[in-house]
Amino acid sequence: MRATATFTVNSFAPAELKPEPAVSTGTPVGMATMEKILQGEVVGRAATLFTSAFDNATGVGTYVAMESFEGSVQGREGAFNFVHSASTSGSDRTAEFFTIVPSSGTGELTGISGAGGLAVDADGTHRIWFDYEIG
Repeated sequence: MRATATFTVNSFAPAELKPEPAVSTGTPVGMATMEKILQGEVVGRAATLFTSAFDNATGVGTYVAMESFEGSVQGREGAFNFVHSASTSGSDRTAEFFTIVPSSGTGELTGISGAGGLAVDADGTHRIWFDYEIG
């Protein structure tokens, strides 16, 4: 099944990396926490651990985000984790990865599995979708 939603970022808080990365590279590594609010066929909030290697001057980099969602998916209440990542050369998204973490579902979302994706429309609307099964 596919469930779609839009989301807004309710908070984004950069966090200090401790310890500092042991290796210095050409792209700075960073970390932040986020909270997202989802609306549509997926309703709820996601607490996010966001890591990146990103160059603000060029807009080039890669991120990895681990999200803990609580709410409902097409009317089923519960919680689960999902992870996603992508790279950018400044105006695109490549090497995208998105999966629901196995065995992470609770409540009516126990047994959820699958994949999904993220997109940002030209008008700035953030979209998310889950292609999932509950078994």
